[in-house]
Amino acid sequence: MSIPGRSWTRARLLVTIGAAALALVLVALQVLAARHGFEGPLASLARDFVGTPKSMSVPWAGFALALVGLTGRQRLLAVGAAAGLDAVFAAGRLLTGGPAAVGNGPTWVLVGIAVVAAVRWTGSQRADALRGAALGALLILATKFGDVWLEITVLTRPRVLDQYLELADRAFGSPSWVMGRVVEASGDLGYGVLHWVYIELPVAAIVVALYQLRNGWPAHYLVRTFLVIGLIGPLFYLVFPVVGPDFAFGTAGAGAQLGDYWPHTLPTFTDPATFEFDAPAPRNCMPSLHTAWALAIFVHSRGGPRWLRWGGTFWLVCTLAATLGFGYHYAVDLLAGVVLCLTIEAALRDPERGWGRFRVRLVVGGAAVFVALLASYRYLAVPIAQFPELSVPLLLGATGAVVLAFYATFFAASGTALARWGGRVDAARVAGGHESLTPEPDPETVGVRQ
Repeated sequence: MSIPGRSWTRARLLVTIGAAALALVLVALQVLAARHGFEGPLASLARDFVGTPKSMSVPWAGFALALVGLTGRQRLLAVGAAAGLDAVFAAGRLLTGGPAAVGNGPTWVLVGIAVVAAVRWTGSQRADALRGAALGALLILATKFGDVWLEITVLTRPRVLDQYLELADRAFGSPSWVMGRVVEASGDLGYGVLHWVYIELPVAAIVVALYQLRNGWPAHYLVRTFLVIGLIGPLFYLVFPVVGPDFAFGTAGAGAQLGDYWPHTLPTFTDPATFEFDAPAPRNCMPSLHTAWALAIFVHSRGGPRWLRWGGTFWLVCTLAATLGFGYHYAVDLLAGVVLCLTIEAALRDPERGWGRFRVRLVVGGAAVFVALLASYRYLAVPIAQFPELSVPLLLGATGAVVLAFYATFFAASGTALARWGGRVDAARVAGGHESLTPEPDPETVGVRQ
C-alpha cells in the first residue's frame, strides 16, 4: 500500500535531483562554450530575460505550453502581462537603436507562473501549473541544448560524409539539385513562404499541441514526441556527420566546399570519401530532424478538425520542399527522418495499449530499418547509384514498410485485415483530439487469464 505523503516526498526528491543535474549540465556546457568561443546555454537564456532573444517564437511557444495548466482567468492575466512586458522590452531596444525582437515578456511570466504555483497554490491547481511551466521551460531549454550540440558537432567531427550521400542521392535523380532550381525559379515569394515555414516549425507544433491539450493532459501528445526526437536524433550527427548540399557543394561552404556545384551542376566523382570541412557549419543532416518533426506534426494533426489536418499537411509538404530546395539536406536524409519519427512515435503513442507484440515489432523493426538505411548510405553508396532500378525500390520499400506498419497499428479502420494485423479493433474519436484504442486480442493469448 502506497502512502501519499511518502509518494509526494519521493516525487519532490526526484524533481530536486533532476533540477540539480540540469543545472550542472547547463554550467558545464556554458564553460565549454566559453572555452571555444561560442554562445552557451546560460548566456542565451540571459538574452531571453534581459537582452535580445535568439528566437522570437520559442519563448512564446514555451509560454503557451505553460498556459495549459492555468484557468481561463489566469491565462488572460498571464498573456496580458507577457505582452505588456514584451512591449516594454521591445520599445527599449528600438529607442536605443537595437533590433526589433520579442520574447522577453513570456520568459519572465513563465518563471513567474512557476514561482507563484510553487509558493502560493496547492493541490491540483499547483500540480497542473507546475507541469505546464516545466513543460514550457523544457521546450526552451531543449533549444539551448540543441544550439550547443550543433557547435559540438563542428568541434568533434572535422571530416564529413557528404560525398556518400550525394552519390546515393543520384539514384533518386538528385532531388536537392532539382528542388534548388525550383525554389530559385519561384522567386522571393516562394522562397519567403518556405523559409518562414521552415524556421517557424515550433509555432506549428504549438498550435497542434494546444489543440490536443485544450481539455487537460492526455496520455500522449505532440510535445512528448518532439522532445524525444530532439533527444535521440542529434546523437546520430556524431555517427554520420554531414553538412548538406549547399555547404559541401555550394556557396554556403564559405571556401570549404568541394566546388560550386549546387544547384546547377552535378558532381561527377564516383569514388566517395570523407573530407575535411573546416567551415563552422553544423553536421546536422543525417537524419533530417526537420522532416521528423514535420511528420510528427502531420501525424498528431490527424485527430483534429479539418483546418488542423490541412495545416499539418501544408507544414509537412513545405518543410520537405524547403529542406531539399534550400540545399540543407539530401533526399536520403529525409527517408531516415521519416523512419526515426515513426519509430519514436510508435514507442510513445497509445500508452494504454501497453507493450504488446504489435508495438515491439514496430519499434524493433523501425530501428532496424533506420540502422540499415544509414549503413547502406555509408557502405553501399556506389552500388546504390549504379543500380537505381534496384536500390530505389529497396530504399523506398523499406521506408514504406515502416509507414504501412505504423498506419496499420494506429490508424487503420477497425475490422479490416490491416487493423487486425496492427492489433486494432475499435478506434473512437474522443474530445481530446486523440484516439482511444482497444487492442485486438492476440490469438496466442486468447483464453489465458491476464
